[in-house]
Amino acid sequence: MRVFTAVLALLLLGATAASADTGRLDWPIRPSPQVVRAFDAPSPNWQRGHRGVDLAATAGQPVYAAGPGTVVFAGELAGRPLVSIAHPGGLRTSYEPVEPAVRRGQAVNATTVIGALRAGHPGCAASACLHWGAMWGSAARADYVDPIGLLTSTPIRLKPLR
Repeated sequence: MRVFTAVLALLLLGATAASADTGRLDWPIRPSPQVVRAFDAPSPNWQRGHRGVDLAATAGQPVYAAGPGTVVFAGELAGRPLVSIAHPGGLRTSYEPVEPAVRRGQAVNATTVIGALRAGHPGCAASACLHWGAMWGSAARADYVDPIGLLTSTPIRLKPLR
């Protein structure tokens, strides 16, 4: 029982320190937007699904980096403007359709405007939507995650071991 208590204490202390450093994100649209289309994880990864969330906004609205990282892509992809950011720990976030105000290799943080939202995101019920995606790993072996679960405003809950 002592070992279990010690391990649990270390995990709790480590979780607090880790969340203060990195790994928790801010909303890329300010103030907190309405989610108009939720995350729908494909299984397996190459199947149909929605690999992010769509956030209602207005055309021309500034889009912020969700957290500290480095811009790995800023430009057109499949005819749509996109910004992708690599965050510490292997997380990558993507933002589209966003006219980039940043360049590849640029360091960003949660106060950095990475671009302006463009109207006309396909499948969006609002006049303008930001598609915000998150994944662990590389494009060759991506594990898509719901970015809403990574927000600083989303509570962390520990579950019992049994």
